[in-house]
Amino acid sequence: MDKAGSILLVMILLLSGCSFFEKKDVHQEDNKAVVTHSDVEVVAGNLSVPWSIDQVNQTFYISERTGSVVKIEDGKMERQPVHLEMPLADAAEAGLLGFVLDPKFSENQKAYAYYTYSDEEKGQFNRIIVLKTNGTEWAEGEVLLDKIPSAAYHHGGRLKIGPDGMLYITTGDATSPAVAQKLNSLNGKILRMNLDGTIPGDNPSPNSYVYSYGHRNPQGLVWIQGVLYESEHGQSAHDEINVIKQGANYGWPVIQGMSKRAGMETPLFQSGDETWAPSGMAVADGKLFVATLRGNTVREFDLEQKQTKPVITGLGRIRDIYVDGDYLYFVSNNTDGRGTPDEKDDKLYRVPLRDLK
Repeated sequence: MDKAGSILLVMILLLSGCSFFEKKDVHQEDNKAVVTHSDVEVVAGNLSVPWSIDQVNQTFYISERTGSVVKIEDGKMERQPVHLEMPLADAAEAGLLGFVLDPKFSENQKAYAYYTYSDEEKGQFNRIIVLKTNGTEWAEGEVLLDKIPSAAYHHGGRLKIGPDGMLYITTGDATSPAVAQKLNSLNGKILRMNLDGTIPGDNPSPNSYVYSYGHRNPQGLVWIQGVLYESEHGQSAHDEINVIKQGANYGWPVIQGMSKRAGMETPLFQSGDETWAPSGMAVADGKLFVATLRGNTVREFDLEQKQTKPVITGLGRIRDIYVDGDYLYFVSNNTDGRGTPDEKDDKLYRVPLRDLK
C-alpha cells in the first residue's frame, strides 16, 4: 500500500470509530450476543479428556476418560487415580465417562461411574459401578449393571440422579442401530435404576431398566420442573434435543430429524443439516444450555420462544457444563483426538450467567 492509501485507510478507521486493536467483550453474530474466549475465566487447566462435572459445596470433581478424577478445591487442582476392576478400553470415545456424586457424598464418600472396558475373552462392554474415595484416590466397589454391549463408537455414558432420587443412564447403539428398537437390549436407551442397582417397580416395563428407547447416542440429561430433557447425536447432522417421556420410542433408526411415524417421538429441536454433536446439559432461568462438540459452542435453547443460538464460542470442543449460582461452568474437550488443543488444554472455564443474556 502506498503512502496516500495508508493515510486514506487511517482516516476511514478514525471516522468509523474502529481500531485494529480494539477488544470487544461481546460481539454480535446474526444479531445474537455471543461471549468469546476473552470473556471467560479459566478455573483449571491441563485436564486430560474431561467428561463429567459434578460439585459438592465449593469443590468440583471432574472425570477424565483416561481414568482419573480431578478434584478442584480452593483454586488447587489434584488428579486422583481411579482403581478399576477391568482395564479401560482404548476404543474411540471410550474410557471413564459418566460420573455423579451420591446425594449423601459428604457422609458416605460414594459416587457412581460409567466406564468402557476390554475383556480379552468376551469382548468390550460398558458397566455402571459405585466408586468410593478415601480423599486422595478412588476404587471400584459394587457393580450395579454390567455387560452393556460396546463397540468402536456410540457408548452413551451420561449418568444423572433425577428429582425422584433414581439413577438415569444413557447408552448408545454401539454402532448396531437396530438394537435401539429392541426392548430386550440395553443399547440405544435411557435406563433408570435405584441407587443400589435394582430395577424400580414403576419403570415402564416390569423387570426392565429401560426408561425410553430408540436412541442413537444420547449424551446429556437435565430436568426442568420435573420434565426430563435429553441431547442426542444424530447421523450426519440431525442432532436432537428431546423431551423424554416414560416408555416412549424416539425412533432411531426408523426416523430421524423431523420425520414422523406413528408411535414414535419427534425432537423438540433438531439441527437439520448443521452438526452440533450435543453433549452435557444444564439449566438456568428456565433455559437449556448444551455443550456441543463439533459445534464448538455452548448453545442456549429457549423453550418458550422455541429458538436456539450459540452463546459461547472460540474455545473448541465443549463436553460438559454445570450451573452453580450466578455462574455457568464448562469443560473443553480438545484433547480427545478430534480437536486442536491449545496450550494447557483441556480446561475448566466459568462465565457469569448475566453475560449470556
